[in-house]
Amino acid sequence: MYTTVTIRDATTLKRPREKQEKRTFVLDLLSERVSVRELIRSRVYQEVQEYNAVQPEYYRGLVEPSDAERTLNGLRLRQRRQIDWEAQFEQAVDAFTRNGFLILVDDEQVTDLDAIVEVKLGTMVTFLKLVPLVGG
Repeated sequence: MYTTVTIRDATTLKRPREKQEKRTFVLDLLSERVSVRELIRSRVYQEVQEYNAVQPEYYRGLVEPSDAERTLNGLRLRQRRQIDWEAQFEQAVDAFTRNGFLILVDDEQVTDLDAIVEVKLGTMVTFLKLVPLVGG
């Protein structure tokens, strides 16, 4: 049975209000009970498939593809091309295990890739990207 969940991207980086981007989208899942690993996999697969179908100027995904440059408007690939969702998935899992981002399910943090998430009507999953502190 298919189900959907609302995904929200957030960051710890503070920007002026006019430049803050709130990204929310719906993710299709195969089951109401999924592991955190499967949640990440489904999210990465869907966003890469959507990018590959159109190949817009900017990539808006969970992790940065290789050969991408950061611009004021987002990530831009030096040369538009198909992105490998499996490589992006591996990079996302690695980032999660290194605390590159947190996952909150209805504002409760999940920390284990094998933890099972119960998706109900109205469930909100937040991918909170952490911004490293710069010191010197």
